[in-house]
Amino acid sequence: MKQGIHPDYRDVVFQDLSSDFKFLTRSTIHAKETIKWEDGNEYPLIKVEISSKSHPFYTGKHKMADSGGRVDKFRQKYGKK
Repeated sequence: MKQGIHPDYRDVVFQDLSSDFKFLTRSTIHAKETIKWEDGNEYPLIKVEISSKSHPFYTGKHKMADSGGRVDKFRQKYGKK
């Protein structure tokens, strides 16, 4: 591999602002803020609006919208005759 062309891949903490959930992972994203993690080390902090802790699909609060028979209407209109 060529030297100097790859981004810096390091440990980063992501914080969900709506649920105050934090998790440590690896990323190439740049951060201006840092945070002291549970292991005593300081890591770059990335704040996100939504994560698996607050997203309706993953929390079980996801509601399916009723299509109101749209598929049946389509089949009646354009289906094989």
